[in-house]
Amino acid sequence: MRALERIAVVALLLISFNRPPQANQAQNLSSATPAIPRTWDDQAMLTLELPLANPIGSPKHVSAEYYYRIPVRPIYKAYPVYAPGHEPPGYMEWLKQQGPQIVWDDKGHSPPLKSESDWIKAGEFVFDAPIAFDPEEGVTALEDVRNPDWYARVHPPLDKSGILAVFSYVIRQKGHIELGQISCATCHTRVMPDGTVLKGAQGNFPFDHAIAFELRKGKVTADELRNAIFGGWGMPWLDPPPEAILERMSLEEMLAISEAVPPGVLIRRHSGFMFPPHIPDLIGVKDRRYLDSTGLQQQRSIVDLMRYAAINQGGNEIASYNGLIPADPPKYRVLPSPEKVGGRYSDEQLYALALYVYSLKPPVNPNRFDPSAVRGQKVFEREGCTDCHTPPLYTNNQLTPAPGFSVPKDHLQKYDILPMSVDTDPNSATRTRRGTGYYKVPSLKGVWYRSMFGHNGWCAKLEDWFDPKRTNDNYDPTGFKPFNVKAYAVKGHPFGLNLSEEDRKALIAFLKTL
Repeated sequence: MRALERIAVVALLLISFNRPPQANQAQNLSSATPAIPRTWDDQAMLTLELPLANPIGSPKHVSAEYYYRIPVRPIYKAYPVYAPGHEPPGYMEWLKQQGPQIVWDDKGHSPPLKSESDWIKAGEFVFDAPIAFDPEEGVTALEDVRNPDWYARVHPPLDKSGILAVFSYVIRQKGHIELGQISCATCHTRVMPDGTVLKGAQGNFPFDHAIAFELRKGKVTADELRNAIFGGWGMPWLDPPPEAILERMSLEEMLAISEAVPPGVLIRRHSGFMFPPHIPDLIGVKDRRYLDSTGLQQQRSIVDLMRYAAINQGGNEIASYNGLIPADPPKYRVLPSPEKVGGRYSDEQLYALALYVYSLKPPVNPNRFDPSAVRGQKVFEREGCTDCHTPPLYTNNQLTPAPGFSVPKDHLQKYDILPMSVDTDPNSATRTRRGTGYYKVPSLKGVWYRSMFGHNGWCAKLEDWFDPKRTNDNYDPTGFKPFNVKAYAVKGHPFGLNLSEEDRKALIAFLKTL
């Protein structure tokens, strides 16, 4: 059952953030060893996250005493995975001759850490480091990434050298090659059309297609999959709970849900199995105030980003959601001992990871600020887009309530809330374990290299998002749509839908320069 749980896990580190206060700036590391913040602090954890829309299900995290008894997972040297036809001659035999090499652990192995650039480079190791290995822990088997049929069915993007950038080979025992996966890079690596790899951007690996491919090998029954979904996404305190619809579905129908999810969207654990979120862009994260599209966690300083990483790399599996503990299949009721929860990163590793994520820069923008973009900027300002998407960050870093959610009075004092709704679909904000009742106002920076717009990725391109036909019931969404739905309206965010064709094209031209 543990293997099934790992197969069902999707995206343990999808980070979506808003602007922090000035205290969020990392300290200068060029002249001295930094004082590493303590990641898991009981008092800080109490105020870290917003309550869920239905507060009864808000996660209760483990104590710091429990957390620091979880073993620190070692980071091993990783090797690239080549697609069939691209692998150097003798590569696998060479790998079998390599012994295990630990890059970083808490027992004396560590990369050089004498300067800020050293810490950032070390953070990249953490970003790339897998935390799951096939076949028992991962979602894809080593045999799959060497199988041409897997590539024909899953269609993973490859870089210029034919490398599958989201996975790696790892040697933890000489002669035994494992497929490493579920790193930050697994979901936050974008392969551009020319084969360039853009780390930290919205990923475009079809993760849910790979999961369905693995499950179709006969590893799971319909009841087992329903139970795994309950552990990862269930909300039994709601009436009706969102997972109730699965009782009427066959195994084939549940697998078809995964196969309907396009690259750039993900059935992320603790989000919605029926309404998966799009994958966020991490570039520019240090200028964000809230994390997740629903603003679940505040980012008040760099240590909050460390906490977010710790929570989403296993901490939320040992939290209690009104008594439901995801790390305890099949009944999900008992907290396992710290030694059995899969490991954690050290505070030093998390600090380096946060510095690396903060250091990420956008690629060179090929879109010129031409006369059309100049006109589009005037349209952007004339239509009042700057009220929510305020330059220079192109977000006001506020939260906007989902339709039907009543803002509690105390939230107006605690959080930065824009008291208006843009009327997009409320399910992710109200019927998931990440649903706070709000959506954050996203930044528009970098939209030229992203895809799958709307918080559930309904529209593949900006042109689709500004298509006035998308609000019609007979609209055929270009991004995510449920497997058995041919057409439905993508409602909400009406801004920009009433423009002339010329102004609409100009607005899009301007947005693509950001």
